[in-house]
Amino acid sequence: MTVVADRVGMAAAIDRLAEALCACVASSRAPVALVGIRTGGVELAERLRARLVAAGFPAPARGDLDITLYRDDLYTGLEKPLLGDTDLPFEVSGCGVVLVDDVLFTGRTVRAALGELHDFGRPAWIRLCVLVDRGHRELPIQPDFVGMKVDTLLCDRVTVDWATDEVRIA
Repeated sequence: MTVVADRVGMAAAIDRLAEALCACVASSRAPVALVGIRTGGVELAERLRARLVAAGFPAPARGDLDITLYRDDLYTGLEKPLLGDTDLPFEVSGCGVVLVDDVLFTGRTVRAALGELHDFGRPAWIRLCVLVDRGHRELPIQPDFVGMKVDTLLCDRVTVDWATDEVRIA
């Protein structure tokens, strides 16, 4: 297992994301919400929210999406899917949504998140924010905000360890 970002590298990447989000929030005419994709996107969304507040912005709305039932491999590859909660405690319609995830790979998770999000309403706009972009997209989905890009092989597994604040490739 290779550590590609330690505590310092991860903090720098999150700071870069927060700085870019400050500009996004400041220029938005619509109210802005951070929506984390379970599981890794939830922690990243919380950390970004804290940094926005520390920068003097009002705390944006926060929500979580569990995309399990929206996955395109739900009935073909998962033995026993674990369902979590989707919690969007704000009006999605008319809101600017920053969709947050820890690692962007094929784009299929984001496609599922977009489908679920639209079931709750029609956002004014949606931006994608990821801590790690590892490439190898299968769908035409690209992030608007990227903390770090990591070159990987298709067979690699990229993990974000929120307990130790490390990004690893196995």
